[in-house]
Amino acid sequence: MSWPQRLSEQVVLLALSLLVGLLAGLSSAAFLLTLEWATATRLSHPALLFGLPVAGLAIGLVYHYGGGRAAEGNNLIIDEIHDPQAWVPRRMAPMIFVGTVMTQLFGGSAGREGAAIQMSGSLTDWASRTLRISPAHRRILLVAAISAGFGAVFGVPLAGAVFGLEVQRKTGKHLKAVVPCLVASVTGSAIVTWLGISHTLTPDLGHIELSFIVLLKVTIAAVAFGLIGTVFSVTVHLIKLIFARLLSWFPARPFFGGLVVIALSLLWHTRIYNGLSIGLIEQSLFGGPVPTWAFAAKLLLTAVTLGSGFVGGEVTPLFVMGATLGASLALLLDLPVPFLAALGFVAVFAGAANAPIACTIMGLELFGVGAAPYFLLACFVSFAWSSHRGLYSAGESSSRSLYLPWCVQAFRPQRVVANIP
Repeated sequence: MSWPQRLSEQVVLLALSLLVGLLAGLSSAAFLLTLEWATATRLSHPALLFGLPVAGLAIGLVYHYGGGRAAEGNNLIIDEIHDPQAWVPRRMAPMIFVGTVMTQLFGGSAGREGAAIQMSGSLTDWASRTLRISPAHRRILLVAAISAGFGAVFGVPLAGAVFGLEVQRKTGKHLKAVVPCLVASVTGSAIVTWLGISHTLTPDLGHIELSFIVLLKVTIAAVAFGLIGTVFSVTVHLIKLIFARLLSWFPARPFFGGLVVIALSLLWHTRIYNGLSIGLIEQSLFGGPVPTWAFAAKLLLTAVTLGSGFVGGEVTPLFVMGATLGASLALLLDLPVPFLAALGFVAVFAGAANAPIACTIMGLELFGVGAAPYFLLACFVSFAWSSHRGLYSAGESSSRSLYLPWCVQAFRPQRVVANIP
């Protein structure tokens, strides 16, 4: 290929990347605004929690009888990057949008990234189909769509760019996607910011001096962060198996899952673990008091919600688990609560998603560069101590060789679809 042809190809990819970012930014903005409404409505009307089983039944019916391949969720997009089989269903975007909002409105515990990535991937593939994009460019745009959705919904454009490359497990084979991922993620995040939509408030940790004792304590905490990410992934998988064994008709599973969520909420005499639980994140990051076992309660409620068949993401609940676990461990390890809560915020997700590089960059974007060595250590130790059971399991067998995680090489990868029935 001559240099004018290569230049022309790069210009086309740049224009398409801007389009991917535009689609991701607009869809994420609409989604975040709707989630704000759903959260405010649920908090104003606590009785909505008792409608969760009916909402679960409705979601189950739609996905069981009309979902098709859209029911594979994030892993479908990753599969299409690795081994293209068919177009990502156009109905995936509206289904995950409405389903996630319903889960949040009625008090299920789920996150946001699943919807953002699936909307971005579905809309991007619709554009690729409409514009008759070549198969090679289509695969690059799907990687960029993952980046754009993640960067836009969390306001972390640089981490989003790396996340798309890292999570699809074959980064080395998609080096052409580096610039499209960056352009799409920055564009998507900029659109959300331009529309005046705010993200979770996070503190700047400032400069933190390197200390051998602190490094040792962070390493101990990071092992716990990695194990919690593993426990979450395994628990979701186990609950899926239990519901599948007890209830052969899929729509009944989220119905009964909703009953379990109601029972747990009443048993605990609190609703702080329903929905996104952003309040728990902010309390942890700013040194406020949080229940000692908040991370376990959030883990169980989220695992029941997603494992029984409700739709939504796992990332925000993992942020909650990490921040609250960090806050609890800070008291035991004699470290500042905001510092260890911030490390847990990103490190638990790094282990659960097998994405330590993106999570390290996320920590720097959200909390400042003053604690960079600690974020790097926490994310990679958490990743090393997490198991092969990741959230995004498509193509996972090739991911761990990138970082040589010594303690998990012996595990055989196994596919787990955690967020979508």
